[in-house]
Amino acid sequence: MDGLPPDLADLAQSGPAGAAEACRRFCCDIATAVAIRPCRVEDLPAILRIYNDDIETGVATWDETPWTMQAREAWFAGHDDSTPVLIAESAGAVVGFAYLTMMSAKSGWRFTREDTIYLDSKVRGQGVGDLLLGALLESARAIGVHLVVASITSTNVASLELHRKHGFEDAGTLRGAGFKFGQWLDTTHMQRILE
Repeated sequence: MDGLPPDLADLAQSGPAGAAEACRRFCCDIATAVAIRPCRVEDLPAILRIYNDDIETGVATWDETPWTMQAREAWFAGHDDSTPVLIAESAGAVVGFAYLTMMSAKSGWRFTREDTIYLDSKVRGQGVGDLLLGALLESARAIGVHLVVASITSTNVASLELHRKHGFEDAGTLRGAGFKFGQWLDTTHMQRILE
């Protein structure tokens, strides 16, 4: 099974009881043993899988067409020390990623970044997003960022609450700003000034 370490993948394929036990072990592992580290090129297939899953099933991204590996490689090549990409890894599997992007190419925006976080659906609600956002904010401080902003689909309560937990404040909502799965979507802008 995609995303599971080999031993758990074998267990999951042994039948319904094995699948349930593999999920239990995987979630327990996530809660206790997540490492946050910089992204490497070999992480891109997992990032592609996680992101494309949200394209096809969620509204955290308003992309409607799955990305190709070539597009993901170009995206990664566009990141550097000023726009870090972090990975959450558990039991050898990538279970989430987060990154900073420039708000604008205009020089006056150079101390502002937008944060983005995506999680494997199997680990949502397990604290992985909390770890990623905390590490991302530390990375932002280390590179001298003054303001971090987030644009979050307004129905994504978990992400809104996660950002509030990390000191973000609401900065406004754009109504009907996006359209996906036959519905208009609002986006909530949040911000946090770093000390």
